[in-house]
This record gives sequence, C-alpha cells and structure tokens, in this order.
Amino acid sequence: MEFFLHCFPALLMPKSRRSKMATVGETVPISTHTIDKVTKAKVTLENYYTNLVSQNDERESRSRRLEKTMDEEGLSEEQKNERRQQHALKETEFLRLKRSRLGVDDFESLKVIGRGAFGEVRLVQKKDTGHVYAMKILRKADMVEKDQIAHVRAERDILAEADHQWVVKMYYSFQDTSSLYLIMEFLPGGDMMTLLMKKDTLTEEQTQFYVAETVLAIDSIHKLGFIHRDIKPDNLLLDNKGHIKLSDFGLCTGMKKSHRTDFYKDLTSHSGRTSNFGKDLANGNPMDSKRKAESWKRNRRALAYSTVGTPDYIAPEVFMQNGYSSSCDWWSLGVIMYEMLIGYPPFCSENPQETYRKVMNWRETLIFPPEMPISNEARDLIKRFCCDPDHRIGNNSVEEIKSHPFFRGVDWEHIRERPALIPVDVKGIDDTSNFDDFPEIDLKLPTSQHNEEEFKDPKYKDWVFINYTFKRFEGLTQRGPRMHKS
Repeated sequence: MEFFLHCFPALLMPKSRRSKMATVGETVPISTHTIDKVTKAKVTLENYYTNLVSQNDERESRSRRLEKTMDEEGLSEEQKNERRQQHALKETEFLRLKRSRLGVDDFESLKVIGRGAFGEVRLVQKKDTGHVYAMKILRKADMVEKDQIAHVRAERDILAEADHQWVVKMYYSFQDTSSLYLIMEFLPGGDMMTLLMKKDTLTEEQTQFYVAETVLAIDSIHKLGFIHRDIKPDNLLLDNKGHIKLSDFGLCTGMKKSHRTDFYKDLTSHSGRTSNFGKDLANGNPMDSKRKAESWKRNRRALAYSTVGTPDYIAPEVFMQNGYSSSCDWWSLGVIMYEMLIGYPPFCSENPQETYRKVMNWRETLIFPPEMPISNEARDLIKRFCCDPDHRIGNNSVEEIKSHPFFRGVDWEHIRERPALIPVDVKGIDDTSNFDDFPEIDLKLPTSQHNEEEFKDPKYKDWVFINYTFKRFEGLTQRGPRMHKS
C-alpha cells in the first residue's frame, strides 16, 4: 500500500478536494511523470506475482527430481525420508539466502578476461564460499542509450531458465545504480574464436566433433522456445575438458514481449571498420586462401571487440526483417563449419557493408576455394546449412541434421562423455591462459556506492531493469573450499 501512496500521492487527498480537481466531462492531461509511475507499478505487480508462481514451480520441480533420483537409486523408505529432510533444510536455507542482498562487494576480482561493445567479463571469486565465477558487467546507461534493454533482459531470462549441460550456467544476477551483473560458471577452455586463431584449419574429424556438439547445444535452446540469432565462434565456449557450451544470449529472442526490439538495422547505415582485408581484391589481384586466412586472423579480434561487430555469421533472412525461424541458427553453424575447414568464413570482406552485401547475395558468393579441398559430405552439409530458409536442413527436426552423412559414426548420446578432439590445457580452476590479457583495465571492482547524478535525468527510467535479480538454488546451497591465490 505504501508503494501506491508513493506513486499516486493524489490518493492521500480528501475526496472532496480530489473531486474539485476536474469537472465532469473535462479532459485532464496526464503527465509523463504519472504515466511512468503507473507503468512502474504495473511492471512491479506483474513481476511480483510471476515470481511467486515461478518459485513454486521450481520448488515442486526440485522435489520431483529428488523423488525420481531416489527411485532410480533404489533407496529404502527410511533412506528416502532422511534425504527428504536434508532437501527440506536446503530449501529453507535457499529461502533465507535469497532474501540476502548480493552485490559486487561479495566478490573479489581476480582478472579481466573479456571485453565487449557494451561491457566486460572478469574472473571473480565469491568471498564467503571461495567459488570462482565469470562476472559479466553491463553498464545501465549504455544499455538505455543504445537500446539494449530487451537484449539484456532476454539474456538474463534464458540463462535463468536454461539449466542444461550445453548452456553456460548462470548462478546469480543482480544490479546496482550503475550496472547489471551476471555471475556465470567460468569455462577455462576459452572460446572457439581463440581456438580457430591458434590453428590454420581443423581436420574434418575435429570439425565433425565441434559441429556435432554445437548442433546439440543449439537444439537445446530451440526446445526452450528461444532463437539465439548470434551463433559465432566467440559464443562457443570450451569447458575444462574441451567440450562446447553456448554463451552470450544478448541477441536471443523468445516469446516474451520484453525480448522484442528492432536490433538489425541496414548495415549500410554503419560506417564500419575498414581493414587491409580485401585490398588486393579491390586492385584486381585475388588473394589465395592462405593469405585470406592470415588477413582474416589479423582483423578478427578487433571485429570481436568493436561496437559494429561482424555480420559474417548472420543469416540473410534476419537482416531482411521479414520474419525468420529458428533455422537462422543453422545458417550460422554452416558459416562456422566453413571457417573451421577453410580458415576464414565464406563472406568475409574488408568492411561490414561488403560482408552484408555478400551474405545477401550468397548464391553467387558462397564459393569453395579449389586449393582447399574438403570432402563431398562436408561441402554438401555446409550448402544445406547456408541456403534458402525454406530448404534448410533442420527445418523439420534436428534428426534431419544428425542423419547427414558428414556425421557418420557420431555417438550422439555420449559425445559429451568422450574425450574432446583437441585437449584443453588447464592448470587450475583460475587458469586464464586461454583468454586475452587486458592490463589497461583496472582490476578493482567498482564499489556499490556510485555517483547517481546521471540517473536523475528524467529520460532515464531505472524501473526497466525491475526483476533482474536471480539466485540459483545450487549456487546458494553448495559450499566449496576457498581457493588460495599463489
């Protein structure tokens, strides 16, 4: 009730005074301030009751999983009751810990391991448990100014919902006056972009392994009703055993209104980053595959960190904005598969505008260089990924992809339990050797006290980030030994 009196102070007025504020039939203009307050109240109420339902569903789901596990283990009734009591204590602890406030002061920054157009990623350690995580930090002002609110909401929602072996796990999300924070599992193997930059090309056997795992990863989010839309090597992370996990769901879209926004603009409106890539093409001197791959690698990391990014992996129908389905993610996988085998993606050019033109004219520009021969099965699968969406493989079901001859011999059921084709060298839980160094960024985390002057701007609406906080059951009820830094 106090919240409503704060939002609508007119409710405190005597009824006789309120009635004098407007005569019958008179139109009273509603101020922007009042509209904002009403919207905030509506969003707050919706999220409050949505959370209640969600929390109850999650609790019942955990209970069902426990009963199923005990049945599978063949426990006696006495053993089951003991396990149920332990579980009930965990649920009680979870409720208590959920009410506790989480902030940057609860974490110690160990190293900066990533940087993007809208934020950064740090290796951090939670002070009370000693667990090591990857902390993604997004500045609110940038999210509002660059119209990224729907994207960060989609990323937070799918990471909260997707508790799956093929998706990077999020343990917590929270916010303060200036930033949004995602606390995720740390995957020390780095990403596929870094792996591809270390290698000239991958063998067909290695490519088969990584593409097969990515097929299963993409299918897992499609089953949740999400489309990733940004499948690229940068977003394929490797765990400590070298297996794939999907990350970076900032452009993921689903069935929620809060995830819809006009992101894909005509790339011709961007100035783009001009590189040396393709200069020989402009001079009428085509590059061979080796020089093309070297040029691509020289500029690849800069593209990953730029605000424009690279459109190399985006399906043409996504650019068209005429409607698209989850099959757009299979196009992206086809481009990655080409890059694994050839050494660079099929549509790479000296700037994003030229890449966009090539993607849109894929029927003429999807060319396989004769000096880089690949098997007929590999070529056929790439062409069936990178084709008209109506004829794209995987439209009917993922089984259509799994049964393609390129995947002959793949053990789909146990692929994650088998050794990775390229072993990952990891020396410890805080090993960051597979990540770039960012010595120019201050290692110290910002404190929870921030200058709030910029948020007093009437154009800034902090309520758009309501309900961003999340705490995973496993993250709050498990404890581990504290890691001692050497």
